[in-house]
Amino acid sequence: MRGLAGLTVLTMPKVNKERMTKNRRLSTALLLLAGLLLSSQALAQEAAKSSEPVLASKYSEKGADTCIQCHDEESLFPVFSIFKTKHAQPADKRAPFANLQCESCHGPRGNHRGPVDPDVDIVKNPPIINFGKKSRYPVAKQNAMCLQCHDNNHRIGWQGGAHDTGDVACADCHKVHAAHDPVLEKATQPPVCYACHKKERTDFSKPSAHPVRVGELGCTDCHEPHGGATTALLVKPTLNQTCYTCHAEKRGPFLWEHAPVAENCAECHTPHGSSHPALLVKRPLQLCQQCHSQAGHPSIAHTATGLPTGSASGFLLAGSCTNCHSQVHGSNHPSGVKLMR
Repeated sequence: MRGLAGLTVLTMPKVNKERMTKNRRLSTALLLLAGLLLSSQALAQEAAKSSEPVLASKYSEKGADTCIQCHDEESLFPVFSIFKTKHAQPADKRAPFANLQCESCHGPRGNHRGPVDPDVDIVKNPPIINFGKKSRYPVAKQNAMCLQCHDNNHRIGWQGGAHDTGDVACADCHKVHAAHDPVLEKATQPPVCYACHKKERTDFSKPSAHPVRVGELGCTDCHEPHGGATTALLVKPTLNQTCYTCHAEKRGPFLWEHAPVAENCAECHTPHGSSHPALLVKRPLQLCQQCHSQAGHPSIAHTATGLPTGSASGFLLAGSCTNCHSQVHGSNHPSGVKLMR
């Protein structure tokens, strides 16, 4: 047919146009179907890779009586000692045993009757939730069971804290079935922390250290393991405030203050342990002279002022700066501007 300006315009028959439209729709539908198949296949592969088993759904009618038939003192996983803890007090409504007993934490028993072989179909014989390093469940699920009761003010900083983001499970530190949880006792707590904090174990073995290795001080006296907004998970807002809980005499205020003391105890002291006396980061003379110039001071030899020629000062040979400046943390004496009294 003729169009504008006398140009010839070809038109497609109506039947062919409808057939092409149907073909396009069919192609689109096939592409969508293929995409859905690929997506479902990818999801199935991800599910197959997951090591988390399917939970049972049936609770035991006899509760703990069913569990202790197998988990006696001769079992690989004995549980009788839990009856000496707060968790197994039926009269306390806050305790797990006041609700579903063992299954309050371990989930429904279902068909669980002994060890579950990972190669066996665990959907037909699902295991209970187990805890610790050998658990088949992710750390988040393990901790969720504990936090359903222990998500209170004392552990308000757990979410997003150093141990939470480090994928540490509650059961990595706590022994719930033990009559005395080692991490809650000062004498047995440090070895639990040392399992990860090996550098600190070395520091506490140095000649000058806080009395952690003798059981007089625990890690939790200074640190809050369940998380917090402070540096190094300290129990107080600042390092100095944490130190003052024991060293109150260093708090002040002083008439004559030593600036580093008010700023940060760690300017001079290392908190866990040191090879130098009083947990100092360096020997007193080298430590003090980081800030205080020795020029014009009797700690060095001055041939023009009558001291022995070429020999060290008697003040230096006698020991350190604290032989004269004994009030190194601060002084309230009217004449204590040089912290000597």
